[in-house]
Amino acid sequence: MRKGFLALVLHAHLPFVRHPEYPDFLEEDWLFEAITETYLPLWQVFEGLVRDGVPFRLTMSMTPPLCAMLNDDLLRERYLIYLDRAIALSKREIDRTQSQPEINHLARIYHYRFLECREIYVDRLHCDLVGAFKRFQDLGHLEIITCAATHGFLPLMEQQPEAVRAQILIARDDYQGNFGRKPKGIWLPECAYFAGLENYLQEAELRWFSLDAHGLMFGNPRPRYAIFTPCFTAAGPAAIGRDRESSKQVWSQQEGYPGDPAYRDFYRDIGHDLDLDYLRPFLHANGARKFTGIKYYRITGRTPHKQIYVPGWAEGAADYHAGDFMNSRAKQIEHLIQATNIEPLVLSPFDAELFGHWWYEGPRFLNFFIRKAVYDQKVFQLTTPSAYLENHDTLQIIAPSPSSWGHKGFWEVWLDESNSWIYPHLHAAARRMTEAARSGLKESAENERVLRQMARELLLAQSSDWAFLMKTGTARDYAAKRTKDHILRFTRLYDQHKGGAVDEEFLFNCEWRDNIFPDLNWKYYV
Repeated sequence: MRKGFLALVLHAHLPFVRHPEYPDFLEEDWLFEAITETYLPLWQVFEGLVRDGVPFRLTMSMTPPLCAMLNDDLLRERYLIYLDRAIALSKREIDRTQSQPEINHLARIYHYRFLECREIYVDRLHCDLVGAFKRFQDLGHLEIITCAATHGFLPLMEQQPEAVRAQILIARDDYQGNFGRKPKGIWLPECAYFAGLENYLQEAELRWFSLDAHGLMFGNPRPRYAIFTPCFTAAGPAAIGRDRESSKQVWSQQEGYPGDPAYRDFYRDIGHDLDLDYLRPFLHANGARKFTGIKYYRITGRTPHKQIYVPGWAEGAADYHAGDFMNSRAKQIEHLIQATNIEPLVLSPFDAELFGHWWYEGPRFLNFFIRKAVYDQKVFQLTTPSAYLENHDTLQIIAPSPSSWGHKGFWEVWLDESNSWIYPHLHAAARRMTEAARSGLKESAENERVLRQMARELLLAQSSDWAFLMKTGTARDYAAKRTKDHILRFTRLYDQHKGGAVDEEFLFNCEWRDNIFPDLNWKYYV
C-alpha cells in the first residue's frame, strides 16, 4: 500500500553580528533572543521526543554565520549577561506586579523560564548549541543542511562565477568542521535559483536543494507530478519545490495559525510599555528601548486594547492547530496518492525563528504536531529529503526556472531603489578578489592572511540580510553601515596587497573584528 511523506524544513539563520569593539551592542540581541525563544525551545522539543522514543525525522539548516556566532566565546559570554539581565528584570516584575494577580502569574512564568534557559544552556549543553543539534543528527532524527557561506543572494552574483563558487564551497567546508560529515542538502538563500546554479552544487557534492513552487512548475519540461516529487537537474542535484498550501496555514499573516487571538502578542513588550527610568538598569549602555522578552498581552484581535495573555488558552490553541495541520496534510496527501501513481513528498519549509521568536507557541505546536503525525494517522510519514531520495527513484530531469520565495517570486526584494546602490561595489570587490587570488598563487605564504581576510570581508558584505533590511526599513542604517564597512575594509586590504605593503595593525584589527571562517580557503576564488 502506497503512502505519502512530509518533510518539515526549518531554516535557522541570522546574519553575522559581533562587535568586540563595543562593551555591548544592541543588534547582538538578535542572536540572544533567538537562542532564548527559538533554539533552546527547539532543543527541548527534540530532546523530549528522543526521551519518549518518538521516531521523528525532520530537517534543519544551520547556516555558517549562525554556527560561527553560537560557537564564539565572546558572544557566549554576552549571552549569559543578557540572560542575567532578563532574570533580574523578571524578578523585579514579580515584585512590581504583586497587586495584579494575572500579570504577576505571567511574571513568575517568565522568571522561571529565564532561569531554566540558563540552566539548560550552561549546565546541560555547556554553551554548545551546535554540538547539541549535532547530537540529534547523529541519532538519525535530524538532517542538518548547509546554506551559502554568508547567505549571499546567489542570482545577483551570477556574473561573478568565482563568488558563487566560493559561497558554496566555503559553506561546505564550514559545515564539515562543525558536524564531522559532508552536507547532503543545501538551503539556497531566499530559495533563490538561477540557471546553472546546480553545477556549483554538484562540485560541492550536494544532493538536493529546495526552491519555491514556481521554480519547478515553470521548469523545462514541466514536472509530471508538479512539486510532489523531486526532480533531478542535468548536473545531478535534485530540486524539491516548496508546498504553498502547508506553508500558508502556518506562515500567512492573515490566515495562518500564529494570528489566533489566544496567542501571545509579539509587539506588546514591557521594554516599550514601561517607564524608561524603571527599565534603564536592564537596557544597553545607550539607554535605547528594546524588546525584553516579557510580554503580558495576547493578540486579542485588530484592536489597540489588548487582553491579558492566558497560557492555558494558548496551549489549547496550539494543540488544536497541530491537529488541524495533521488532518490537512493527511487529506492533501491522501488526495495525491489517489490521483497519482507515486508516493508523494510534501516539502514544508519555514524560518526556524517563526517557532518561538515570532510565534511564541510555535515550539509547542511543533511538539504536538510531530507526536500526532507519528501516532494519530497512517496516511503519511515524516521524513527528510535525503531519506526520500535514498528510497525513491526520481523519474524526471528538468531545468528549473529562475525564482525566489520573495515577494512576486523573483529578485525585487533584494534589488530595488532602496538597496541597488550596493551591487556595483559588491561586483567590483568580487572581481578584485578573483584577481588578487589568482596573483596570490604566485606569491609567498605571507600573503595568506590578507587574502583570507579580504575574502571574509567580501563574504560578509554579500549577505542578503543587508539588502533585505534596507528594503524593509527594519534596521536600514545598520544594514547600510555594515555593507559600507566591509567594502571599505576589503578595498583597503586590496590596495595594500596590490601595493605590497600590508598594514599589520590594520589587518590584525580586521581579523579580530570579523573572525568568521578561521580556516577559509581563499583559493576557491581562483
